[in-house]
Amino acid sequence: MARLAKRATEEAQEGTTEHPRSRTQAWAQAQAQTRTRDALLRVEAATVRLGGRPVLDAVGLDVAEHEIVCVLGPSGSGKSTLLRAVAGLQSLDAGRVLLAGRDQAGVPAHKRGVGLMFQDHQLFPQRDVGGNVAFGLRMHGASKEQQGARVEELLELVGLPGARARAVAALSGGEQQRVALARALAPRPRLLMLDEPLGQLDRSLRERLVVELRQLFGELGTTVLAVTHDQGEAFALADRVVVMRDGRIAQSGTPLEVWQHPADEFVARFLGFDNVVAATVRDRLADTPWGKVPVPEGTAQGPGTLLVRPAGVRLVAPADGLRCTVAARTFRGTHVAVQLKPEGGPPIEAACALREAPAPGDEVGVAFEAAEIVVLGEPSAP
Repeated sequence: MARLAKRATEEAQEGTTEHPRSRTQAWAQAQAQTRTRDALLRVEAATVRLGGRPVLDAVGLDVAEHEIVCVLGPSGSGKSTLLRAVAGLQSLDAGRVLLAGRDQAGVPAHKRGVGLMFQDHQLFPQRDVGGNVAFGLRMHGASKEQQGARVEELLELVGLPGARARAVAALSGGEQQRVALARALAPRPRLLMLDEPLGQLDRSLRERLVVELRQLFGELGTTVLAVTHDQGEAFALADRVVVMRDGRIAQSGTPLEVWQHPADEFVARFLGFDNVVAATVRDRLADTPWGKVPVPEGTAQGPGTLLVRPAGVRLVAPADGLRCTVAARTFRGTHVAVQLKPEGGPPIEAACALREAPAPGDEVGVAFEAAEIVVLGEPSAP
């Protein structure tokens, strides 16, 4: 995430007369038009109601062939229901799902030609690794020779060569995830769907596997629709990130676009940004509870909501900026998150190098970097 933020900053600081967001939006619009033409999966106004409440509320989504799309959102946002509806495990109250242009209404899950991999992976304990991987092939009537060749091919691809005869109980958590992935890929599904695929693994293993998955899907040309609550996992894996809220899509875009320009306050806070305040923009300055804050050239004028990324909070001498007291600091691996309490206005979070981080109780000044400031849009109407 830190590397992504750095890329976003560098792009925003490029010398050009065109505003960076305009370039990003134009590119995103071109990509959206391409997806619409070449969509393998199309979800049109998908609606699911439970107890009269919409869990999915007229959701529309296109996924192009060979594209990796990750759906993000808090619990109850509708992301898993969307996945289940595409898979045929959840019926729609309205709308439709199309795969390769064919309406899937009435088509059962096992005939949709999709692969599924869930968080608990549900391997068959009574079967060895090879038996688990070959399960879908047997269901599709593949010969024993075809099964054997495909199992060997996939175990090689997922980094488990020679593991065919191993017992499932003898595998580590990461190895079990690889076997589950091989099983999902075995029948060559036109769409692979992942529901929190790495959720039960420790952080270091998740980070390693998500890189391997990205490389593997690229080599195979796999079309992927994944659901996760982990922003870092989604940003590392996806070509496109979709953020959901209350059964609707709050934002869809490349990882860089979503990080660089969250659509609204909900998306910004979901991504972990807390420096969000009401503001009124006049020319190159915004009036905020923290005083005058610089904004990038081309920023929309008038009232709105302002996001200041922690990297855009620069610590200076108390007399040279907004006077603040250090309330707390938290080590985050690549940096230290410093919580600041200003004399006026809400708390501020800054990102500092370890050696430069002030101690709790210290008095500091704060200056703001325009390149790390974004005026957010209004949330969509419920």
